[in-house]
Amino acid sequence: MTQPALANRIAVPFVDLGLSNEPIRAELLEAVSTLLDSGAFVNGPQVAAFERSFAAYCGTADCVGLASGLDALRLALLAAGIQPGDEVIVPAQTFVATLEAVTQAGGKPVLAEIGELDYALDAAATEAAVTSRTAFLLPVHLYGQMADMQALRSLAERRGLAIVEDACQAHGAERDGLRAGAGGLAGAFSFYPAKNLGAMGDAGALATDDEGLASTVRALREHGQRSKYRHDLEGYTARLDTIQAIVLELKLRLLDGWNEERRAAARFLSEALAGLGDLVLPAIAPGSMPVWHLYVVRTAEPDALGSFLRERGIATGRHYPEPVHLAPAYAGLGYSAGAFPIAEQLARDGLSLPIFPGISESQLAAVAEAVQAYFRSGRE
Repeated sequence: MTQPALANRIAVPFVDLGLSNEPIRAELLEAVSTLLDSGAFVNGPQVAAFERSFAAYCGTADCVGLASGLDALRLALLAAGIQPGDEVIVPAQTFVATLEAVTQAGGKPVLAEIGELDYALDAAATEAAVTSRTAFLLPVHLYGQMADMQALRSLAERRGLAIVEDACQAHGAERDGLRAGAGGLAGAFSFYPAKNLGAMGDAGALATDDEGLASTVRALREHGQRSKYRHDLEGYTARLDTIQAIVLELKLRLLDGWNEERRAAARFLSEALAGLGDLVLPAIAPGSMPVWHLYVVRTAEPDALGSFLRERGIATGRHYPEPVHLAPAYAGLGYSAGAFPIAEQLARDGLSLPIFPGISESQLAAVAEAVQAYFRSGRE
């Protein structure tokens, strides 16, 4: 099929935040006007209201609003009693914040290989990485698909370990009857604007059933205070701003619908791109219901495919082209190239295609047609 002239092609952004912000615009402006009158910019009642709503959504007893997903991960480890040098097993392919949380809390990240199907911690590889110093497992629900929490929970119970979930890309994801954030001691979420549930700036939260953990995190997020000017702990400034809680409360009502739109878009792309050249499409693990924060394909030349698509007005992303164990910041961990072949191949070959709530069928068709054209152009 002859490609149409460039001027006639449909431009497809990587994400379109306007589509998710527009439905709440009127209510948000009214709520912000009320907030301006009240002046409750910090710890306003809307923060507690969102915490209750998000805890109910996750299926946990409590939720603590925080300033970022990194804060949620770090404070969860601190509140759970991590000690200097405690080992925390993390997947070999993740965003760097997962490791930052461990080192900033005083722990030592120990990497384990990921699975081919879900790109999350492989249970067998994780068990092989456990030592006498291991205190935590920190699975990451990468790209919006949950790790095998049933297998990891069984391992944690056998070895006396605690689980903190990095659910920063998995708002509403499920697997084997568990919802993201509710399968361990605590689950950390990011509400960075491009997330499935996004704020209008940095924001995060911790979901947990542990009352004591939640209480400690609430103290840590505000200079270690359990009551005004009583500093039982050395803490941080890590509060969720009231205005972000307002945004998140309004958007939470739409999240399930948005996730369904992402699933429909993923189905469209998977059907349209099946069987093309060396393209490896994302799989869905048995019992899993991903929320498709990202739709990541693999090909031997991801940069070439990305460039081909960009020339046709289609944005793409690379998440994440440098495996964390090969990043200069973590050279001290002592890993070398070849240590984690699956993670390294995903980093090397992965390309993220556009997927977002409100993406139109014509936009999806444009993405599919451009990818098809790339492989028809001699890259079979």
